[in-house]
Amino acid sequence: MKIVIGLLLLGAVVSLFSGLFFLVRDGSDQKRTVKALTFRIGFGIALFVVVQVMLATGQLHLNPSPIH
Repeated sequence: MKIVIGLLLLGAVVSLFSGLFFLVRDGSDQKRTVKALTFRIGFGIALFVVVQVMLATGQLHLNPSPIH
């Protein structure tokens, strides 16, 4: 499941930079910048949901205190 978190983070970063590329280089009216940033928001929401589910099911643990 940690691979899923990594892939979602990677997807968000790639979508962010593709949105920047389309914003700077694309002169057409295809609204590719908006689509790329919409995908980024989707990746962020999916990442939040996956982390919450993993915390609820016990597959992911919060960082324990160093004193035991």
